[in-house]
Amino acid sequence: MAKRVAIIGGGSSGLCAIKACLQEGLEPICFEATRDIGGLWRFEEHPEEDRASIYRSVIINTSKEMMCFSDFPIPEDFPNYMHNSKIMEYFRMYAQHFDLLRHIRFGTSVCCVSKRPDFAATGQWEVVTENEGKQEAAVFDAVLVCSGHHTKAHLPLSSFPGIEKFKGRYLHSRDYKDARDFTDKRVVIIGIGNSGSDLAVEISQTAKQVFLSTRRGAWIFNRVGDQGYPIDIVLTTRMKTFLQQLLTSSMVSDFAEKQLNARFNHSHYGLKPKHRILDQHPTVNDDLPNRIISGRVLVKPNIQEFTETSAIFEDGTREDIDAVVFATGYSFSFPFLEKYVKVVENQIPLYKFMFPPDLEKPTLAFIGLIQPLGAIMPISELQCRKPPLSQLCHPEHGQWYVKSQRHTIQVDYIPYMDELACQVGVKPNLLTLFLTDPKLALEVTFGPCTPYQYRLQGPGKWAGAREAILTQQQRIIKPLQTRHVEKQALAPAVPLIFKLVGAVAVLAVIFAYL
Repeated sequence: MAKRVAIIGGGSSGLCAIKACLQEGLEPICFEATRDIGGLWRFEEHPEEDRASIYRSVIINTSKEMMCFSDFPIPEDFPNYMHNSKIMEYFRMYAQHFDLLRHIRFGTSVCCVSKRPDFAATGQWEVVTENEGKQEAAVFDAVLVCSGHHTKAHLPLSSFPGIEKFKGRYLHSRDYKDARDFTDKRVVIIGIGNSGSDLAVEISQTAKQVFLSTRRGAWIFNRVGDQGYPIDIVLTTRMKTFLQQLLTSSMVSDFAEKQLNARFNHSHYGLKPKHRILDQHPTVNDDLPNRIISGRVLVKPNIQEFTETSAIFEDGTREDIDAVVFATGYSFSFPFLEKYVKVVENQIPLYKFMFPPDLEKPTLAFIGLIQPLGAIMPISELQCRKPPLSQLCHPEHGQWYVKSQRHTIQVDYIPYMDELACQVGVKPNLLTLFLTDPKLALEVTFGPCTPYQYRLQGPGKWAGAREAILTQQQRIIKPLQTRHVEKQALAPAVPLIFKLVGAVAVLAVIFAYL
């Protein structure tokens, strides 16, 4: 009889967890509290309790080739940066292709997860669920928590004196849906993460004036990178990761900050933070500098206090305002597991950001409880492919990031993926590739580190991985070419010296990965 696995949540992590269990001959049962899949990416007019909520216009910050599941490429005619409706379309295609929906119990919430009396021997859990007021208990051999970390709004009202007497409207970004409610209003957005900058840009289209309040400032990345390629395609390569390891963090920061300031000087725009670019999760927004230069968005420091009708900032300036939007992030907790997992200030000790280290048996894992510098979907998928370990230890959290609630689950994409891939046995062998398939090896080394690379070998090998890697450029360009233009003449051949330098670099990368 197949071992039964309880999967909590039917978002992107839950879907790939179901598929991974099926491929391992397990019997997955996914409990989804709402009536549909999609998790964070399913737009609803009204926020649902204990579920992530997005606004109508949300577009993802990771491009389709970097965010897709590793054995199911996103269609080539889909845009590189997808609107939430296109993401949902892709999830439905994935679920249908692998026949996942029949394993999901919709409208079923998880009330409690507890160890069985013989847990030390069996590792089994009792899971109590509720559907339409009726509770039911069942025994499972393992539990995968796929409920994400964007569910509970972090609203730090105590940090803003006077907010209780403010007569205007205030809300968390979780409750924001579109800009119509702010027409002709003077609005303060608090927070300069991705949500805060997006809302500042969008609300400024209808508002009388938008003020963007930030404690630290931020480095602003473009979605559109060199030559118009998606920025993550340009930056997320094995070669760049290798070169970054050869340099000090200060040298990398100097170079990256110079590149960003070449687009617009962050000091002139009031955005330059005290921290270096590698010390905090960057903000991705193509439009913010355009709204600042046109005066539709004014960047302000942190708010010192509120009055009934205004905000007083730490620089002593005062602005009359009608509304406040707190883009102050989220906190996460797992009340159904509170006996075994303690979350303190968004920190939870997990081996590889997955396994609680103190359990007698590693039959409980968290999938997608991570904030990568890159796409989360391939990470969740690779986590699901990782076998549990009998010897667990506390995770070593990277020291790149400034101390804040936002960075407790932060990782760098390629190093973390490769670390998992080594344990799964699916990390691509560059030396073997260069000896047997140089064309593929060059793309794997110098091209974007797309998820297909982790299907080239080992458990779960996919026959289409090579073709997917060699045609990824085609899928990037295809949705852009909606108007025919004459192709330019080919550039001159690469000078010999560049070829020699490239060959040396390739050899260095190979030996670095041995």
